[in-house]
Formats: sequence, structure tokens, C-alpha cells
Amino acid sequence: MRTARREPSKDAIVLGVLDAVERNPSVTQRSVARELGIALGLVNAHLNRCLSKGLIKIGQVPPRRYAYYLTRRGMTERSRLTTTYLMDSFAFFREARLQCSELFQGLVARGQCRLMLVGGGDLAEIARLVARDYLLEIVGIAPAGVDPVGLSASLKEFGSFDAIVVTTLEQSRQAFAAAIELLGAERVYAPALLRVPWPASAPAGGRGNER
Repeated sequence: MRTARREPSKDAIVLGVLDAVERNPSVTQRSVARELGIALGLVNAHLNRCLSKGLIKIGQVPPRRYAYYLTRRGMTERSRLTTTYLMDSFAFFREARLQCSELFQGLVARGQCRLMLVGGGDLAEIARLVARDYLLEIVGIAPAGVDPVGLSASLKEFGSFDAIVVTTLEQSRQAFAAAIELLGAERVYAPALLRVPWPASAPAGGRGNER
């Protein structure tokens, strides 16, 4: 199955930089970029912001190399970001798990038990876990296509399935609209947290836990 890694938020990048510096003062920007899965220039920009805010100080170690150290302010900020990140992660997990559970109950009732997920990442992984509780089969995880032609090409290799559940956190509306245009509203679903616009023809119970 194909999965996609979601690009970390600004706070997550700062936390990653501070963690890396704390673990190894001689860490290189290239290794941080590789660890976080982001561009080297983005690491450089966030590292410079950390320096300007007094979260990190820099020292020179021979020969012609630099070492980074967390300041007291940096340690405090790292603790704050860690707490915030964990709270946000747990809140997202709880909400996503609840909405996937309610959505899958409806799919089971309609006899749609072979599912294709569109869009990899955190939400897709949660959906896979919840699907086991309902004996649903996840046929695969297709890349999120923003047009029917591209989505159709991505789905061909997975064979037959009963319905699509959109799980991409980026360009969710476009992916949802493309899936409906390709398969029809009665075979396309998404958790309510994605806040996609639902067509009037969408089946009752297909919208997850709406607010």
C-alpha cells in the first residue's frame, strides 16, 4: 500500500530542530532536513529564527565547525511545544477514530465492505486501524488525485472495491469532488473533520460525525 508523509507544521519543525540540537550539538542542517523530511532551506530558515529568538546559541568548535546549544529559553520553548504537540496529536487521534468508527458503521449497514482510501498519512492509518474492528477490507491507499482522470489512473492497480473513503488532509475538497465525479456520491465518503462540501445526493450517515 502506498502512503504519503504529511509535511510537518511550523511548530513541529521548530520542535524537531530543538530536539536535534539537544541530542547532538554538532548536528548538521542536512541531517535535520533528512530526519524531518523537509527541504534544507526550510531547516536553515527555522534555525535562523531560533537563533534570533534566543532559543539556540552557537559556538565554534575546531576545525572550522559550529556547534548549537539550547539556551534556557530554548529548553522552555521545547517543553511547551512538546506538550502542545502531544495534546494536539491525541485530540486528532480521538476525533478521527470516533468519526471513522461512525462512518464505517454506516458502510457496513450498506454492505460496502471493500474500501479504497484516497490519500495517505495520519488519517489513513487511523482509518486502517478502525476498519479492523468492523471487519472491513482496505483494498489499498491511493494517492490523492485532484481530478477524475488522475484519480482513475491511481485506482486501476488496486482492482475492485465497493466505496472510496477520502483520507487526505491536503486538497481534501478537490480529491472528494474528483472521486464523486468518477464514481458518484453513493460510493464516496469522508470523515466530517475534512469539512468537504457534501452533495445533496450523498447517502445519509456518510458524513461521519458532523458538527
